[in-house]
Amino acid sequence: MNEHAPQRRAHRIRLVRHALTATATAGLALTALAPASSPAFAAPRPDAVQQRLDALVKEDGMPAALATVKGRDGRSRTYTAGVGDLATGARVPVDGQIRAGSNTKAFVAVVVLQLVAEGRIGLDTAVDAYLPGLLRGDGIDGRTITVRQLLQHTSGLPDYMEAPALADFTTIQYRYFEPRELLDGALAQKARFPAGTGWEYSNTNYLVAGLLVQKVTGRPFGEEVTRRVIDRIGLRHTYVPAAGETALREPHPHGYHRAAPDAPLVDFTDMDASMAWAAGAVVSTNTDLNTFYGALLTGRLLPAAQLAEMRTTVSAEFLGPGVRYGLGIQSRPLTCGGLAWGHGGTSPGYRTRGGVTEDGRAVNITLTTVPDGPTATRLTDAVDAALCR
Repeated sequence: MNEHAPQRRAHRIRLVRHALTATATAGLALTALAPASSPAFAAPRPDAVQQRLDALVKEDGMPAALATVKGRDGRSRTYTAGVGDLATGARVPVDGQIRAGSNTKAFVAVVVLQLVAEGRIGLDTAVDAYLPGLLRGDGIDGRTITVRQLLQHTSGLPDYMEAPALADFTTIQYRYFEPRELLDGALAQKARFPAGTGWEYSNTNYLVAGLLVQKVTGRPFGEEVTRRVIDRIGLRHTYVPAAGETALREPHPHGYHRAAPDAPLVDFTDMDASMAWAAGAVVSTNTDLNTFYGALLTGRLLPAAQLAEMRTTVSAEFLGPGVRYGLGIQSRPLTCGGLAWGHGGTSPGYRTRGGVTEDGRAVNITLTTVPDGPTATRLTDAVDAALCR
């Protein structure tokens, strides 16, 4: 979902507008081995990453924080802090499943680019060529919006998350939405700018990308993501929820949503993810996300030509100093030099941030509520510290 939304909407989920504080409830950190599928070693004492997670819990009031960090040597270390369930005080499951939010966009972009490599989609072809008449509205015309512009958020399409029906997530936690219903909420708004003349993060772009995948392949977008990405690189703890599926399948920390800064926390672990769909429905783990972005960056998912297109970026300074956005992936400069590539995600109850580097370092950190302001900045700083240590 959009975790990069303007400040005035920071208390809401952004399936991908990137923002939706939790009460201070905390236990001490639990450090444990990563799953047997990836090499790991236990931390003998709190290190810089653990200290950052502890601070996010004890000083910023996050219910829990969990992370997986992969070093240059290829070994991974997992971390947890806080409690996994505020009602019972249960520990945070090591590398537990989380709702990955807008990381979903990177998965969908990979599928679209694979179809480009197969000659079934043209990056600079108008959306109308595949979905005729779908995009029409005030300043909106699918005949002038290209596939590339969808993937890069340069289409000018307004965000369906701004529709009145999605103004209060507590009222739609278990409501099912058809993709076309969500799209109608976007088309009722005015275009943000003429296609190709600006950049603005909009979940609607990936709603349309999901519909595009389905039209071209004749299969549900979730099946294509599973076949072409998840199964291909062996992401054992990652999936696209089935229609009507509301619970997470494996051990997980509970996620909590606050509808407004002064509102109480609501357990949002279980939800109908249809409101996120191709913009943010994927469920994963920190370790699986590291694996995914690592496989992507090293060419295991895309031919060289399409990976180069994906990594061709435009300025997206709204997301942070020096941030640039490619096709479903973004780059962020590190304080120690070089770039971190990834995406990040927000879903009601979960905020993830992370990245991978050219030399194989990787980190993904998840908080179990969506932070505002300074806490969100400290989460980003914790990612930088983990990659630069």
